[in-house]
Amino acid sequence: MITRRGFLKLVGGSLLATLALGGYAFGVEPQLLTRVKRYALKPPGWPGDLKLRIVALADIHACRPWMPPERIERLVEHANALEPDVIVLLGDYVSGTSLATDWVKAAEWAPLLGGLKAPLGVHAVLGNHDWWEDLAAQKAGRGPTIARSELEKAGVPVLENDAIRLEKDGKPFWIAGLGDQLALRPGKRWGRKGFRGLDDLDATLEKITDRAPAILLAHEPDIFPKVRHRISLTLSGHTHGGQVRLLGYAPVVPSRFGNRYAYGHIVEDGRHLIVSGGLGCSILPVRFGMPPEIVQIDLGDA
Repeated sequence: MITRRGFLKLVGGSLLATLALGGYAFGVEPQLLTRVKRYALKPPGWPGDLKLRIVALADIHACRPWMPPERIERLVEHANALEPDVIVLLGDYVSGTSLATDWVKAAEWAPLLGGLKAPLGVHAVLGNHDWWEDLAAQKAGRGPTIARSELEKAGVPVLENDAIRLEKDGKPFWIAGLGDQLALRPGKRWGRKGFRGLDDLDATLEKITDRAPAILLAHEPDIFPKVRHRISLTLSGHTHGGQVRLLGYAPVVPSRFGNRYAYGHIVEDGRHLIVSGGLGCSILPVRFGMPPEIVQIDLGDA
């Protein structure tokens, strides 16, 4: 039988452990040095002689103190040092938490992302927070958003239901970018009953005008069941891997599919999806078991 002193020690130890874990989740893991999550694959439709290194950054959520300009600058340096052929930005550059002490405006973070360098360029899509926090775009029900305008001013093209044809060593491929699937928020203020996406997958794929392999950028991974086999690889962010992840499971995932597309390399019916764990935090500045990451993908290698 446990004694009173033993019980108090147990309770005290549990409380200290809880406080320590909470302090780690709030104050340590969100600020950890960014890891590089590496994938090497040759998905269907991708030529084995087309070697392509993609570096992907997702869910930056610029704000102080969690993601200040100084940290974004270090991320840019880290990404450039990976020697990518092409860099893709998967959306949500704008803060996603009300617990930030100060917002970092697009006029601050976009020029920093303009410092990303790759021989085949930097290509971006927008995320839901890039739309949600833009009150003028919400009211109008359309863009361009501040995030898009500032990125393009910084020399970073933004793909919204559009595609661009690139070549490496004379071998062509496409990068297509989907409009955000949750762009317009519901509410009386906007006169909308539910979320309205500005994504158009069919129109996006129509921009791919030949048989060269294609990569799709889609901020939210929920579009994946509708992605055709024509796409060799889909890249997404948005979920942050759940931000809290234990033994491969996240209790809360911002997806109608739950953990199905929460994180990592998913293969369904021969189609490939990679979901980044992201860099910043949304809603709560908490990460546990899901440290910030830059994604490196080497295509043509298996």
